[in-house]
Amino acid sequence: MISYITNLKTSKKLIAAAFAVLAALGVFASCSKDNHFKTVKTYVLVHGAWQGAWVWQDVKLRLENAGQKVVVVELPAHGDDQTAAGAVNLNIYRDKVVAAIRALSGNVILVGHSMGGMVITAVAEAIPDRIEKLVYIGAFLPSDGQSLGALAATDAQSLLGPNLVSSADQLTLDIKRDQVTNIFCQDGSDPVKALVVSKFRVEPAIPFGDKVTLTASNFGKVDKYYIHTLLDHAVGIDLQYRMVKAAGITKTYSLGSGHCPFLSMPDKLTATLLDILK
Repeated sequence: MISYITNLKTSKKLIAAAFAVLAALGVFASCSKDNHFKTVKTYVLVHGAWQGAWVWQDVKLRLENAGQKVVVVELPAHGDDQTAAGAVNLNIYRDKVVAAIRALSGNVILVGHSMGGMVITAVAEAIPDRIEKLVYIGAFLPSDGQSLGALAATDAQSLLGPNLVSSADQLTLDIKRDQVTNIFCQDGSDPVKALVVSKFRVEPAIPFGDKVTLTASNFGKVDKYYIHTLLDHAVGIDLQYRMVKAAGITKTYSLGSGHCPFLSMPDKLTATLLDILK
């Protein structure tokens, strides 16, 4: 009888230990779900004017830590790319992004900032079936036949126009250097502002005049989202609202940021990009 009772107590201890292990595994699984989305998507990130792929470094890291795949495209004549400014146009930008997407398997979430909005719009017209979601961040969003320059000309809130400096050959656009951080990241930290100044380079002018051709059968069928940058000094919020309304986009988010939330609030922007997965 004593042996039976001893064995019974031992069995109960083993069962309790087993349940404890299962419970612990459940906790770990729950934590894993909090940090990683079940669905893994590929984000393709396209920067804007006067910037390069470097602007996405913090958001890229955060998206990857959340279990997502990220491809950052550096447009010709930007960042570390040494293509001559006079050799690029909107179609060349488009083709660079199209090539990057075609090198991947499956559909992508294509994200564009500022001038990058023109680029991703052209990409969506070219390969709509490869794009699961199209996301604009404080970006130019043209209608058929519009150019960035035409849209910018309607923006009374932007500080860019009064501070642009065109080169003698009309091939590049500079910005009065004492206004660079105020235009792009007035809400950024001192290190962020220093980074923006150190990475700054003049912008190719030709693409600003290039018009897009859009159709309902291609661009029109892509699922679109817009993230408003409410304190934007480069693309005024009123223009953002007008472009979104003209495009019929109903899925919108808002960040209380300047023009570059990936620099001033990467955590909040990343959370928004992940929320778009839902």
